[in-house]
Amino acid sequence: MSYSRDSVAYAPGPPLTERDAEEQAQGICFKTGPPGRLGVELEWLVKDGRDPALHVDQHRVTEALARLATPGALPGESLLTTEPGGQVELSSAPAPGLSGCVSAVSDDLAALRAALRPAGLRLAGQGMDPIRPPRRVLDQPRYLAMEQFFDRGGPWGRIMMCSTASVQVSVDAGEEGPGPAGFRWRWRLLHAVGPVLVAAFANSPLRLGHPTGWKSTRQATWSRLDPSRTRAPADAEPSTGGATGNGWPEHTDPRAAWVAYALDAQVMCVRQPGALCWDAPSGLTFRDWLRGAGDRRPTADDLTYHLSTLFPPVRPQGHLELRMIDAQPGDGWIVPTAVVSALVDDPIAAQAAMAAAMDLWPGSRPGTGSWPGRASSPSRNGTESLWQRAARLGPADASLARASRGCFEAALAALGRRGAPRPVRDAVSAYAERYVLRDRCPADDRLDEARAAADHADRHHEPDMSLEGQP
Repeated sequence: MSYSRDSVAYAPGPPLTERDAEEQAQGICFKTGPPGRLGVELEWLVKDGRDPALHVDQHRVTEALARLATPGALPGESLLTTEPGGQVELSSAPAPGLSGCVSAVSDDLAALRAALRPAGLRLAGQGMDPIRPPRRVLDQPRYLAMEQFFDRGGPWGRIMMCSTASVQVSVDAGEEGPGPAGFRWRWRLLHAVGPVLVAAFANSPLRLGHPTGWKSTRQATWSRLDPSRTRAPADAEPSTGGATGNGWPEHTDPRAAWVAYALDAQVMCVRQPGALCWDAPSGLTFRDWLRGAGDRRPTADDLTYHLSTLFPPVRPQGHLELRMIDAQPGDGWIVPTAVVSALVDDPIAAQAAMAAAMDLWPGSRPGTGSWPGRASSPSRNGTESLWQRAARLGPADASLARASRGCFEAALAALGRRGAPRPVRDAVSAYAERYVLRDRCPADDRLDEARAAADHADRHHEPDMSLEGQP
């Protein structure tokens, strides 16, 4: 298997100054130009085909996928990697548009499934493993350091690393100028509609065999992690005070806000040549490190690596990567990919989606949802954030349901105008009919199935063995 995040060795270099770090971060993260390219990263839980409650021996997966592990082995040239808990990730090459992206990834996914089938393994498109407890299977220094870092705040980091999966859609940052093709507009649009995407595609209501009280337990887990690297940067989200008609403070610059966010985030890993321990000192921010804290001074290579450990809902990496969508069953990944592509690349749809989403942001109400025994994590102002509300309620929230319908209507119209393939348009239309127009999401199906299974077990006095031995 290929482990892309640790494939590049640490390259020592001269110490960075704070100004050099600011310029480097800004140059890396927003690469402007005419939009149009599209990519997707699909994370999948790997299950035993006969017993989904079993933890799969990682050697089974490695052997099954050995011939696909080298770059270029997949027909659509996607990269195949493994996540800490054994999740398989398929990362597409950038495609010139929606049709090319869907075609290439579909071919690669077919090859991936075919390779796993003889080994008795299957891919499960679920945002959170509904049965198995987290178990890390990779021992690279990065993941050891991540585990150590997140353990300081509770179990949520291990759950995120080992039990979650998502659909991550990537789009071009956009042009320098104003309007829907400009990178400022696209950045803000993606943050405005982000909670809508969380709600519309929520698909993780169960953990350890029980409902958690959240439609997207994956997103709820992210909300409990280190906020210096998982919340949205300052001024990325609409606000009610000091704002323009579009809902953002005057004269905001996403690049400057992102640089400040990146440098003020805590350092997760300090790489050392030949060392197995990359743990960072507790509370050390990258800005602190630049100013002399830590055992050594950071280099340009350290900053590049630090940027790869930041996980906000929208991550700028030259392009913009959306990280808020739960994994979807089967070929359901096509729908969020198509919806995002339509909303950001069609100017009419972009403005319609912005209008639909802006009604969500004037205020948040106090949080009432929580995991058993734990209060809901507050937003900056002490109330439940819109992201949390979307994760907890999904489209059962009337305002999120209304915004979802507006965004899907705009996306479907854009897909028609742009000549998207008929199967893609049909998939989006069918999803809207099954879920969006009924104020439902895939999580509601999972909950219905769980209730039906529990009713069946009660009627037949069958014990629920899925939780035996679990805390």
